[in-house]
Amino acid sequence: MDKQGILNCLSEFPYDRNEYWVVAGGAMVLYGIREQTADIDLGCSKRLADHLEADGCLFRRTDDGKRWFRYGDHIEIFEEWIKDTVETLCGFRVVSIQGLIEMKQDLGRDKDKKDIALIKAYLSR
Repeated sequence: MDKQGILNCLSEFPYDRNEYWVVAGGAMVLYGIREQTADIDLGCSKRLADHLEADGCLFRRTDDGKRWFRYGDHIEIFEEWIKDTVETLCGFRVVSIQGLIEMKQDLGRDKDKKDIALIKAYLSR
């Protein structure tokens, strides 16, 4: 999914934009660090997680007890997943680049290490 696809998908997401923020690959695309991402990962407030649950969205609990939702075919939502702060890009809240690096470091997968290298190359431009 490219930047316009992400923006279109988020524009159709029927919840308060102040209650969620874009993280992971979607944030990288919105910053212009990558061209594409497979899906959109969002962090959300407990309040939005409660709304999603009340609306019947299926979820599971993560190891730390937080809720993880799948919304439609392209959005995954993680309760209270945030590092650092958020910024506003294209009308949506997005985790800061520093927060993005910290999230990727915490995950520690090979693909996250490659993403960190892309972020650092982007910052050095």
